[in-house]
Amino acid sequence: MQSSNSSSEERRLEVRKLEISDKNKGFVELLQQLTVCDSVSDKDFEDRFQELSALGNEHVICVVEDDRSGKIIATGSVFIEKKFIRNCGKVGHIEDVVVDSSARGMQLGKKIVDFLTDHAREMGCYKVILDCSVENRGFYEKCGFEHKAIQMAKYFN
Repeated sequence: MQSSNSSSEERRLEVRKLEISDKNKGFVELLQQLTVCDSVSDKDFEDRFQELSALGNEHVICVVEDDRSGKIIATGSVFIEKKFIRNCGKVGHIEDVVVDSSARGMQLGKKIVDFLTDHAREMGCYKVILDCSVENRGFYEKCGFEHKAIQMAKYFN
């Protein structure tokens, strides 16, 4: 019985690429659960969406939509950095992974990270990296990541 239930969950909660209509499905509000994210006007959202869409597979934002509520309940992104090192290799950078507080514990974070990791691999990246809080280290280790170095940041006002 459990596998039947889980297969219906698999069908219902699929990872897909961000669509322009996702703004009205709570996408920005979901990002606000992750970090500082002011409200975004429809025009600003559309402009940024078009800008990112023009990058094609070099910058992908994925989401999970709950088909019962119509809300976006998980998201993450990956962008591809082109380098000179490693024979002009490429590195995937995973960013902005968040699962709605009401949907945690359903393996959606892992589905998002797996989708983004697979995308980086398909794009020919030799590695995929991310930064996370100390509290999230265990989650990413379960996703196959290992502690590598420290992060440094300099913010501009």
